[in-house]
Formats: sequence, C-alpha cells, structure tokens
Amino acid sequence: MSSNNSVTVQILDKEYSIICPQEERTNLVSAARYLDGKMREIRSSGKVIGADRIAVMAALNITHDLLHKQAVPDVQASGSTREQVRDLLERVDLVLATDPEPSQK
Repeated sequence: MSSNNSVTVQILDKEYSIICPQEERTNLVSAARYLDGKMREIRSSGKVIGADRIAVMAALNITHDLLHKQAVPDVQASGSTREQVRDLLERVDLVLATDPEPSQK
C-alpha cells in the first residue's frame, strides 16, 4: 500500500501512522480522538501510571461501554416500540370515538 493510504493520528502525545482505506479516514481520526480523550481522562485521574496501563484501562472502559450499549438498546427499543403502539392505539380509539357514523360500504 502506498503512503496515500496512511493517516497520522496523535494519541497521548505520540504520533502513529496507520494505513487505512480512504473512505475510513474520518472514522479512524474520530476513533483516535476518542481514545486520546479517554486516555487523558485516565492519566489525569492519577490512579493509573504508565502509557501501557493507561491504554489497557481505556480499552477496558471503552469495551465495557460498547457491550453495555449493545445490551441496553434492546430494552429501550422494545419500551419505545410499546409506547409508540400505545400512542397509535389511543389515536385510533380517539378517532373512532369522535367519528359520528361509521362508514358503510
């Protein structure tokens, strides 16, 4: 691959040159910024020392968040769907209740 496919990102004050497809550059840069922010949060807490340990803690935190968000939307989606169905049923009931004469075919 040529250097045209290479993107340089900065994470915790270090530069990394990463080869990726052109269409994924924006996502890669966003991911690097997100990771950099998480690692800086951990470093600033003072509880974890050393870039390797900070990276592992950030990876664990990000993975935990991802797995938690994958599990939660199912519950939220079904709750949201129930609310939407309930709203639609209420609207139908309201229309049927206010309709003076049912239409006959």
